Amino acid sequence: ALQAAILRVKLRHLDAYANARREAAAAYDRLLAGLDGITTPYQAPDRTHVFHQYTLRVASAGGGPRRRDALAERLTAHGVPHAVYYPVPLHRLEVFQGAAASRHGDLTHTDAAADEVISLPMHTELTPAQLAYIAGVIHDFAAGEKRML
Repeated sequence: ALQAAILRVKLRHLDAYANARREAAAAYDRLLAGLDGITTPYQAPDRTHVFHQYTLRVASAGGGPRRRDALAERLTAHGVPHAVYYPVPLHRLEVFQGAAASRHGDLTHTDAAADEVISLPMHTELTPAQLAYIAGVIHDFAAGEKRML
């Protein structure tokens, strides 16, 4: 009953919460546009998204070390929370070995996604300064890679 009472009050604010997340995602999209090998979430033009998570795809060059992991280390070093929610694709879990699902073709795209995705902070209270700081850390990471080449 207590949880229902709290959720009943929060329900009135659901649209505002979703809009705040959309605004944060739009800011990330603007701030992270054009970074080599870093892809922001796709949004179909005729749809809306709630952005429970804001997940980047950080491509690794030529099967080398995971850039995503290097970015994660940089984010940690700068105090930016992040997460890799699904580091192992389902077809690689022991419980599914030999299952019919693992016999339905090549899952290299699934494997690549598991190696490349990382989620940034996403919540309704993100400020423009916080978004800019997070994006700045990612830009510095990408610029540092270019200097190393």
